[in-house]
Amino acid sequence: MKESGIVAERLKALRESVKLSQAKLAVKLELEQTAIFRYESKTSFPPYSALIRYADYFDVSLDYIFGRTDKPQGKLYDYNPKAFDDEKMQQFVEMCFDPKSPANAKLKEAVLKLLREEQK
Repeated sequence: MKESGIVAERLKALRESVKLSQAKLAVKLELEQTAIFRYESKTSFPPYSALIRYADYFDVSLDYIFGRTDKPQGKLYDYNPKAFDDEKMQQFVEMCFDPKSPANAKLKEAVLKLLREEQK
């Protein structure tokens, strides 16, 4: 399994980058030391919960752990969805502000203006 090779390499490299033994990392991740050994030696593939613990502890993405990217922060997609259609955006913003407050009315209009500019 090709994926297990890169995952094993990345997990070991992450551990070694902070100079932790398998035993010390096991304590920090609340895993068994033998499990860490198996993951790093490609004997077994880590479960999802263990991969999440690694990603959280080392502050890296699962994309990085799986070898989908060499950037620890993960793949960056240029995804810029349109916020809402104008009517739904108006309803949402209306719901967020007290209609009886004059200060909120000005703030509400400023938020709507910013959202409309962002959509352009």
